[in-house]
Amino acid sequence: MMQTMMNVLVAATMAAGAPGAGVGKELAGIVAGQGATAALARVTDERGTWTGAAGVRDVERGGRPSPGSYFRIGSVTKTFVATVVLQLVDEGKLKLDDPIGDHLPGLVPGGDRITVRGLLDHTSHLYDYMSEPGYSTNRWRGEARFRSYRPGELLKVAFAKKLPDDGKWHYSNTNYVVLGLLVEKLTGHTYGEEVARRILRPLGLRHTLVPGDRAGLPSPHAKGYEPMPGLVDATRMNPSLDWAAGEMISTAADLERFMSALLGGRLTSAASLKAMRTTVETGAGFRYGLGLQAYALPCGTVWGHSGELIGYLTFAFRSDSGKSLTLSLNPSTRNPSTAEIMGMAVKVFCGTAG
Repeated sequence: MMQTMMNVLVAATMAAGAPGAGVGKELAGIVAGQGATAALARVTDERGTWTGAAGVRDVERGGRPSPGSYFRIGSVTKTFVATVVLQLVDEGKLKLDDPIGDHLPGLVPGGDRITVRGLLDHTSHLYDYMSEPGYSTNRWRGEARFRSYRPGELLKVAFAKKLPDDGKWHYSNTNYVVLGLLVEKLTGHTYGEEVARRILRPLGLRHTLVPGDRAGLPSPHAKGYEPMPGLVDATRMNPSLDWAAGEMISTAADLERFMSALLGGRLTSAASLKAMRTTVETGAGFRYGLGLQAYALPCGTVWGHSGELIGYLTFAFRSDSGKSLTLSLNPSTRNPSTAEIMGMAVKVFCGTAG
């Protein structure tokens, strides 16, 4: 039934000659190859904007997904949090090379040696609490997915273990839980309130939210699934397990506007944006700055962030020329491959997708 549904309902909206129109075929191909049940894309360049969608909203009931659908953005949340932290730097409330222990005394083991910069670019070497069984929102957790978590609980799990002293770069969600608490300490407001006050409202991002303990997504949205091995509906979940590391919900249009404003210098000082774009090697297929990933393409570097939360994959890319590609994919029996995703990016940014 699943294969028949995919064969019948694979579709993409596209306009001939629009920027990135060829991406629609790529989306449909990923769905047909069971890399996604639904796939959305938004492409903008000097010619204008193209949006497309492929697949089904619901594998049982069908329905075409809307290019304007809401989706969980996962770790793209980190870019919002990093932006707020850099704004606080601009306001003189902290410095990037301040030890985190100066601002949150006694919270982080070794906090006198771990800097704010080290948290932002994941060079802190703090253990990732999501590495522990039952603590990752990228995996099926049964009824536990509706449980509410507080940041202190997550840090207790993280600080109970240490990473091996291997000198390698380690991505850790723990860093951004600490940064969320830093924002709250310096402002007296929740990190979500600061994201809304400093970014969402000024930019008019009316379809971006910090959900807290709310389990659902606004409509319209495509359902997210997890193979168990059959597809299980994983759409509803309490995302507080991700908190400032990945709980936010948005749309392709809002993410594009955010990345354009950030990388266009509208949200921070030039010095802070330069710091955000100063990267370290990761060995993970991209370089990492302060809440930003840098991907090297044949025609140059694109900036942005990727995100994953069970049932949803997000990629928000922008080049310095102003081109952008925003993707949301709901994995099916497999995740879309790196080659499929970066192949679309090459077509958009290197001039082969028009």
